[in-house]
Amino acid sequence: MWLELLYAATLVIVLCFGLVLVFGPPYLPTMHRQVEAAIKLANLKPGQTLLELGSGDGRVLVAAAQAGLNVVGYELNPLLFIFSWLRTRRYRKQVRVVFGNFWQMSWPKCDAIYVFLLPRLMAKLEQKINAERLNQVPLVSFAFKFKDLAPVSEEAGVFLYSLKH
Repeated sequence: MWLELLYAATLVIVLCFGLVLVFGPPYLPTMHRQVEAAIKLANLKPGQTLLELGSGDGRVLVAAAQAGLNVVGYELNPLLFIFSWLRTRRYRKQVRVVFGNFWQMSWPKCDAIYVFLLPRLMAKLEQKINAERLNQVPLVSFAFKFKDLAPVSEEAGVFLYSLKH
């Protein structure tokens, strides 16, 4: 009985973390130093909105809320969505966690976007930003750069881009 439950739990965890790889990057937490750099580079004022594509464990959502920002995070992994949603409950007036594939959803208006994607997805991201008509807002990317676009600024491995066209 216990062995079957352990197998079932392991299967659920593997599926939740493995299936998201079809749509995007694996879960890797953004370290504290990079979270601080991302919030700083976004250069938002309290009350402005940060959009996080792939909110993972919610640490960027919490840091943004603590900085007085409103923040919307998308998460496809159901376990991370639940964890992130629970972790941000104390900031529920500022934070909204959305379960689903951000590639297939309409995004809200925002003042900056934060991502921790993979290089192979950066061109697709630029197309989605243009389709959502959000190419006037700054984009903050942890670790990965656009192939043909130079960052405006960089701090601690976090890159700030202006996608204005």
